[in-house]
Amino acid sequence: MTDCLFCKIVSGDVPAEIVREGARVIAFRDINPQAPTHVLVIPREHHPTAAGLAAADPGLLGELVGEAHRVAEDEGIAGTGYRLVFNTGAQAGQTVFHVHAHVLGGRGLNWPPG
Repeated sequence: MTDCLFCKIVSGDVPAEIVREGARVIAFRDINPQAPTHVLVIPREHHPTAAGLAAADPGLLGELVGEAHRVAEDEGIAGTGYRLVFNTGAQAGQTVFHVHAHVLGGRGLNWPPG
């Protein structure tokens, strides 16, 4: 996708602070962090939403979630707890339509969010 910000990060055309990367998944710090740890985990392949990715390649969705947990371990928040968020659609706050998981932690996270 030529106009997708996250595809441009994957291709190296837009810089990002990469924290983990593998053959099919990449993780980088959010430029507007909402918690001390705020990392986005995305598939390299473009899929607009989590539901779309689940329908097209459920194994890749599993890899994405597994990579999110490894990010939490690397960041030292796996033991104390972290939030994994997929916003799907504009009403839910999705602003980049390339599926991405937010890994949030490092502080108490209230419920309900928002």
